[in-house]
Amino acid sequence: MKFKTAIKPYQAAAGGWGSLEATTRFVFDSKQVLKNMRNLMRMNKAKGFDCPGCAWGDDNKSTFSFCENGAKAVTWEATRRFVDASFFEKYSVSALYQQSDYFLEYQGRLTEPLRYNRERDRYEPISWDDAFKLIARHIKAMDNPDQMELYTSGRASNEASWLYQLFGRMNGSNNFPDCSNMCHEASGTGLKRSIGVGKGTIRLDDFDHADAIFVFGQNPGTNHPRMLHSLRHAADHGAKIVTFNTLRERGLERFADPQKPLEVVTSKAGTISSTYYQPNLGGDMAAVRGMVKALAQTHYELIAEGQKGLFDEVFLNAKTEGMEAYLAAVEATEWSQIVQQSGLSEQQLREAAAIYQSAERVICTWAMGITQHKHSVDTVREIVNLQLLFGQLGKKGAGLCPVRGHSNVQGNRTMGIDEKPSQAFLDSMAKHFGFEPPRNVGHNTVQALEAMLRDEIKVLIALGGNLAAAAPDSPRTEEALRRCGLTVQISTKLNRSHLCPGAVDALILPTLGRTEQDIQASGPQFITVEDSFSMVHASEGVGKPIADTQRSETAIVAGIANAVLGSERLDWLALAADYHKIRDHIAATIPGFSDFNQKCDIKGGFYLGNAAAEYRFNTPNNKAQFSSARLPDSLFPQLGEGVEVPFTLQTLRSHDQYNTTIYGLDDRYRGVYGQREVLFIHPEDMQRLGFAAGDDVDIETLWNDGITRKVFGFKLVPYNIPKGNLAAYYPETNPLVPLSSFGDGSGTPTSKSVPVTITLSEVKPGLRIA
Repeated sequence: MKFKTAIKPYQAAAGGWGSLEATTRFVFDSKQVLKNMRNLMRMNKAKGFDCPGCAWGDDNKSTFSFCENGAKAVTWEATRRFVDASFFEKYSVSALYQQSDYFLEYQGRLTEPLRYNRERDRYEPISWDDAFKLIARHIKAMDNPDQMELYTSGRASNEASWLYQLFGRMNGSNNFPDCSNMCHEASGTGLKRSIGVGKGTIRLDDFDHADAIFVFGQNPGTNHPRMLHSLRHAADHGAKIVTFNTLRERGLERFADPQKPLEVVTSKAGTISSTYYQPNLGGDMAAVRGMVKALAQTHYELIAEGQKGLFDEVFLNAKTEGMEAYLAAVEATEWSQIVQQSGLSEQQLREAAAIYQSAERVICTWAMGITQHKHSVDTVREIVNLQLLFGQLGKKGAGLCPVRGHSNVQGNRTMGIDEKPSQAFLDSMAKHFGFEPPRNVGHNTVQALEAMLRDEIKVLIALGGNLAAAAPDSPRTEEALRRCGLTVQISTKLNRSHLCPGAVDALILPTLGRTEQDIQASGPQFITVEDSFSMVHASEGVGKPIADTQRSETAIVAGIANAVLGSERLDWLALAADYHKIRDHIAATIPGFSDFNQKCDIKGGFYLGNAAAEYRFNTPNNKAQFSSARLPDSLFPQLGEGVEVPFTLQTLRSHDQYNTTIYGLDDRYRGVYGQREVLFIHPEDMQRLGFAAGDDVDIETLWNDGITRKVFGFKLVPYNIPKGNLAAYYPETNPLVPLSSFGDGSGTPTSKSVPVTITLSEVKPGLRIA
């Protein structure tokens, strides 16, 4: 497939006509125009289905409750194109491996169970029963339960996720690597350490009551566009939106609401950010430290003058611990280090502090620009420190808001998809089902891949996702998959993970999508998901599946569990026949889900609650904990002293992309069309190296393990980004992220801080490294 390529800066606001045009184009390309128009009208509605894209909450007010990228997700899933055995007669796995990720998913929906034939290098049909028997044979042949990895995508429903973790633990393992390990693990870890709850403390309507909203390290215009509605609404009502983001992003500057006709047909648009700061990659912790240093100075000056200080002394004395040590650490941090590391001036940080000081109610919100660094847990806790000083928890219009990625990644964790489950969770499972679950800490995603590379893993089952494309160090990740005895991919579409079959066997099991009707023995079923605001929504597909050989994720998990464990302890197939029974078990084992089935009838979903928002801190002494961590001396301590890092690279999504799913080859808001092998660079950096816009360069990682990590043929694109910082799309640049480079305390790959060099290209663009 050939595409017209161009680099053409985008002048319009985010949203507006451009968003409407793109949505229309994707609807027509699906070849299911009427079906998808009906689907979109039922998305995020009662008796409809929850968006399969991001985890932003639903306001239940809009006629059209979807965004451009949500529409892409729906139309991408509901297509007439399909992949079956005849497709694999045409293409060998080796030939497909040479194709782009876009080509693979564009082929359409998987429709029948497939088993890899190594001699023919092709997938061939297998019956569901034989597939389940094959899985059971491999699992029963393992030496111990920890030779199996159970990977989970964030799109899996609460019901499927809960059943999946129960199967794994009844089989004896806590190996539950998941996509959260690669994105928001630092949020959960940092929040738990600080306030005892690993979730955000606010609800969606808090945005309507905030006086200021500080946005750190995220690009909602591409990654969660419905957030722009909330930010725009808040700005229109006088809230100051203060953005800290390394790249200048159009969605954080101006937004034309596609649901307002006047803004669609005219150039009318609203301002999002009142102030926009561009810190260095990894510099957000220093930026927040600088704000606190300025605020603390004012606080103590007021007290010295006999006035009331800035900090909420009543809240601090009654509800927190460790403030003195933290403020001592702030005092000991020199402005020179803050300025050097953040990339922002002292004046800019004092300006941001003044905006914070003038606001009575403040929300701090962040995403993966914060969480994918070595010191991400400390950065999350630094943001919490700021909010604690002013008592910005537990009141309307104020709090902490990590914005999750996949639509149910937070729900997966609530349901027990966790390699380090709490003892309370395990006790609940043990009591309810009468078995002793494993108590050891299992593998996260990086640990799972490392175990595969050591030949310690016999079985990998992936409940959704595309691990080969999502994980770092792509050649090593692909090798890890190929070294497993059996790989099982539960998928809607063809992806790169299918092309890395296990050493002995590989299966592809086709599953229903979020948009499709799920009919089981007891009748039509619905599932549930949890959004970033701890709201649980019912979701019921409306479209007819493309093939009757597809099965729901819940039914597939139950089929595997039944084949492996039998029905003596639990009738897995009965649970798959009626999801109400699964929800009854969830209600009996997980706090907040009492009367689960009844609560599913609540329009707009029900709120799980948040203990920290009610000043109940589940920490050892029942108080919120300040962190007194020092600023890191280096983003790359592994490299040792004296190693010069010319550039720091972050990997990111394009606008025609959701995680590893590539909908198209345009990145409209950044002015990139028909291509993905591009590298965003400050114009002065480009000129200093003697390069010109459009030159092809090779990018190589600076690391110390003797492994060469290099990608070739990336076109230079001058962009508004701080000097010394670079950006490029993943998964194309995932080969540059070392598997051994991950966050302290989180295990999350450091995909937003990769030390690299660039040189003029040696080869043609687009070369894949195997």
